[in-house]
Amino acid sequence: MATKIRLQAPIGMHDILPETQPFFRKVYAVANSIAQFYGFKKIDTPIVEDADLFSKGIGLGTDIIEKEMYAFRSKGGDFLALRPEFTAGMARAYIEHGMVNLPQPQKLYSYGPLFRMERPQAGRFRQFHQVDLEVFGEQDSVIDAQIIQIFYNILKELKFKNLIVEINSIGDRNCRPYYKKMLVNYFRSRESSLCSDCRRRLRYNPLRILDCKEEKCQPIKAQAPQLVDHLCEECKTHFKEVLEFLDEVEMPYRLNPYLVRGLDYYTKTVFEIYEDSEEGQKLGALVGGGRFDNLVKMLGGRDTPACGGAAGVERIVATLKERIKQENTAPVSVQKVFLAQLSDLAKRKSLRLFEEFRKAKIQIAESFGKDSLKTQLRLADKMGADYALILGQKEALEEAIIIRDMKTGRQETVKLDKIVKEMGKYLKK
Repeated sequence: MATKIRLQAPIGMHDILPETQPFFRKVYAVANSIAQFYGFKKIDTPIVEDADLFSKGIGLGTDIIEKEMYAFRSKGGDFLALRPEFTAGMARAYIEHGMVNLPQPQKLYSYGPLFRMERPQAGRFRQFHQVDLEVFGEQDSVIDAQIIQIFYNILKELKFKNLIVEINSIGDRNCRPYYKKMLVNYFRSRESSLCSDCRRRLRYNPLRILDCKEEKCQPIKAQAPQLVDHLCEECKTHFKEVLEFLDEVEMPYRLNPYLVRGLDYYTKTVFEIYEDSEEGQKLGALVGGGRFDNLVKMLGGRDTPACGGAAGVERIVATLKERIKQENTAPVSVQKVFLAQLSDLAKRKSLRLFEEFRKAKIQIAESFGKDSLKTQLRLADKMGADYALILGQKEALEEAIIIRDMKTGRQETVKLDKIVKEMGKYLKK
């Protein structure tokens, strides 16, 4: 007897079902609009890159490279990886296409899928999506503040409330080595009390201990020396200016001396944006980013200051869906007009009419496979349509159509050749 195969999505990966698609479209539409207003240009980089790009850029001691990157050897012998984040690929494109020779800064944005083999949990997936914005070729602290402001505006446009920016400075190559030594000395004397991950980080990436979420590490972490107290003058001035810019635009923020972000390429400013609530803290950061002045040079390009950030689309969508559920409101996108038809003649005329609405850029729904008016109107109601257009045998012969207000039940008959123009007026109301 043949074994029954149960096919399902791989662990940590998920289908984006039709009912969720409007939420993704909404996030991307808002991101597109705001990014372009601020002068960003869209770029798409390959989903598969040379694995060395990430090990050089992100850092060999990071969790992403050690445990989470999907890497494989191709038949041709190339060592490749599914991209775990956007920044390294965008920096590679900046170098490869000679963007350093274009007017600076170069403002780039992208969105799409990323892949990490991390443990699946609430808000975390192995295939996930981000909106990413990067600025290459500008060292002024105003860019750090503007990146934060842009992501804050995207979330506000999506109706997020009670947002808070957590921010810190992790210094640069001048002041961070001294701080790392202090940190290693502090944690080494308490190594036996750390979790197994942090004991490993102590050898390869001690700053990441500050980012640990394990309960047993929290009291030890809370007493650790703070990097902000050991910044060099340049980093201290840069950070002070960023905070002054945020004050100027009345951005709500709080200093988090233990915020470090998980990637080696970060320098100076690092930030995350949360919904300032118990639920928001559980879900985690909606946006994270910071300055990465050394990355382009590390990858073989010229010394190029840079700053950017990324928003987690799944986390944003989960919050939007939960809000709609709690408020019992309509979904992000509804069809305002539904075309119902009865009889073969009406169906033929409906096909042509549907194309006229498409050319007029009026969104309209239909169910041509259904013949029952009751079934079609029930579907229109379920879709949240404001109006149903009813075309029966009688109306088709008389070249007319009925407009039915789905809320009041009021009906009006108009000529078929006037209906597209008439619905345009209705929708403007």
